[in-house]
Amino acid sequence: MADETRKKEILDKLRNGVIQYDEDACREGAQEAIAEGLDANEAIFDGLVSGMEEVGRLFEAQEYFVPEILMCADALYAGLEILKPHCKQMDLGVKGSVVIGTVEGDVHDIGKNLVKMMFDVAGFTVYDLGRDVPLDKFVEEQLKTDSELVCLSAMMTTSMVGMPKVIEKIKEKNPNCMIMIGGAPTSKELADKWGADGYAEDASNALKEAIKMVAFLKKLRDEKAQKK
Repeated sequence: MADETRKKEILDKLRNGVIQYDEDACREGAQEAIAEGLDANEAIFDGLVSGMEEVGRLFEAQEYFVPEILMCADALYAGLEILKPHCKQMDLGVKGSVVIGTVEGDVHDIGKNLVKMMFDVAGFTVYDLGRDVPLDKFVEEQLKTDSELVCLSAMMTTSMVGMPKVIEKIKEKNPNCMIMIGGAPTSKELADKWGADGYAEDASNALKEAIKMVAFLKKLRDEKAQKK
């Protein structure tokens, strides 16, 4: 087992690898973490994800832009690919599957991709429909996979208007499925009005958004358990 100094060294390598969009550094750090017996979940969250949180801050400060974010995400995935097989399933009190996508007419998918990555790390089965997804495709995929959660993302007001139709159709066919909406033009008021179960407030740092979504799921599960 690595001593504390060596452990910090490896975590810093993973964190900085993400910030500096250095895929090789992330791969090396991930291999070192496994070789030294570090906990894979710790390497992911205190190394890779910690780096991505800093990237989110740089994005908010307008020091990083979309191209950098995408390269940082690639670096994160390079490390994640090596670490994930060694992960213990995170016990968030929820296990399950999620259908995720950016709604029809919208090709913005960076926030959606980061949210998807967090669900991956959290041990969810993720059905990623991609971007510019026809509205009926969300309904079909939910029925086909029987996923507990559907996440709808939109960055444009013009594409957001399709969300209530999707929510209505899914709820009609499967009232127990939980639906979350997210993206710049959305709000808690709209989520309530449209009958969504949750709203991930837009933040440049989509990681925090994803963690909130997972926490929200756990809260719903706990509330349901208490009512029984």
